[in-house]
Amino acid sequence: VQLQASGGGLVQPGGSLRLSCAASGSIVTINNMGWYRQAPGKQRELVATITRNGDTNFSDFAKGRFTVSRDNAKNTVSLQMNSLKSEDTALYYCYARGLHRDSLWRSYWGQGTQVTVSS
Repeated sequence: VQLQASGGGLVQPGGSLRLSCAASGSIVTINNMGWYRQAPGKQRELVATITRNGDTNFSDFAKGRFTVSRDNAKNTVSLQMNSLKSEDTALYYCYARGLHRDSLWRSYWGQGTQVTVSS
């Protein structure tokens, strides 16, 4: 199973970016999908997740600025980030919790996409 993320880049403070991630491979169904991030010298932290039913969970820093959405049919998840701040600079990782065809539930991670907020 692979998670391919895209959409990172350099943006000025106050700007917006949209991250997208697609899951592919031997996966039957995905329960939770979402995004985590890791800034230099810090631990990886939750940004936002969304269940198959559309229930969402956001970290406090993301509430009101970020939205998360998914397409169950395409196994994709997106993160719309608005009003970006310099402290949002980090490597953003796509995450999925899914049922593999071997009947085991596993957690999967993408390779990370860099988001840099700077003037």
